[in-house]
Amino acid sequence: MSYEAVLFDLDNTLYPYAPCNEAGKRAALDALRERGYELDREAFDGLYVTGRREAKRETRTTAASHDRHVYFKRGLYRYAGEPDVAGALAAGDAYWDGYVGAMSLCDGVEAVLDALSAAGTDVAVVTNLTTRVQLRKLAHLGIDDRIDLLVTSEEAGREKPSALPFTTALAELDRRPSEALAVGDNVDADVAGANALGMDTALFVADGDAPADAELLERQRPDHRLDAFADLTEVAA
Repeated sequence: MSYEAVLFDLDNTLYPYAPCNEAGKRAALDALRERGYELDREAFDGLYVTGRREAKRETRTTAASHDRHVYFKRGLYRYAGEPDVAGALAAGDAYWDGYVGAMSLCDGVEAVLDALSAAGTDVAVVTNLTTRVQLRKLAHLGIDDRIDLLVTSEEAGREKPSALPFTTALAELDRRPSEALAVGDNVDADVAGANALGMDTALFVADGDAPADAELLERQRPDHRLDAFADLTEVAA
């Protein structure tokens, strides 16, 4: 069937996440070494995991739970025993520079966006994370002018699978849940979150490692599975 609107997740849906995250970490490690930290990769990973764990524990339902500057602020404090504001800023900036520099669209994304545009379908990106970072990603990927709406969890005030990011997008587009398809890689945040509103859902995992339906709870099961992103044209346009 065709839909009046398609709500895309961004990270690991429109582009692969893993290589970007790795590039970001390498860049952050280089930045810390330039500032005099004698870190090997194992020590860096420990610092990063410590900061990330603390941030997730204390900010888990907000966009701040993804903020790499928070991770490095917390991790460097635990590692060095004292605050390092400049170091956290340098590492966080380097992480995102390296991350964004490694980004590229998944095969088929541009063709799908072309097909949705030709069909007159509204296109939104509904994503967890902070607005500035997600704007930067869309601009780097070169699809910022092909997106009708961006809704981040920072703006909505809650993270997916909360209904708020989805309902915010639907209200802005003036669409009912039954008129929209949600596309994402996460069976909890994307699929279960949209299923709870009565939206149809499609699961696409950029690395191809998607769980089978038998492994999922009923609320996590998508209406469509995409082996290739281009398959979405047959589903949505």
